[in-house]
Amino acid sequence: MTTPVILTPLRRIPTPGGDVRHALKRSDPGFSDFGEAYFSTVDQGTVKGWKRHRRMTLNLVVVVGEIRFVVHDGAGDIFTVNLTPSRPDDYARLTVPPSLWVAFGGVGRGLNMLLNVADIEHDPTESEVQPMNAWTWSWS
Repeated sequence: MTTPVILTPLRRIPTPGGDVRHALKRSDPGFSDFGEAYFSTVDQGTVKGWKRHRRMTLNLVVVVGEIRFVVHDGAGDIFTVNLTPSRPDDYARLTVPPSLWVAFGGVGRGLNMLLNVADIEHDPTESEVQPMNAWTWSWS
């Protein structure tokens, strides 16, 4: 992939009564600025995408459930990862820089929710979408 995504393992700090889970610090790789943070949900078996941002950097953390992310450079390179906060090895932040196509789908039963800490505020004119069949690939 010509523009690399960054997969950053995140810390889980055990505390009595429940863990503290890091998401993003100013000093982390992939952090460039703060524009907005929002949560998005995706039902099991549902896929959202393809979307490409021209200026926005995405910092994606799954907070509930399990979500599969597929990142495509538009030329053939594909990066795929499943993230879930319930498995320590799969609790990570996916940073997707501008110019890459991204799709994500619900894998877990019940609620699948992600947090996106974006470096700019939402601007509907800075992104574009493609139909899911724009590239040949397997979701499974």
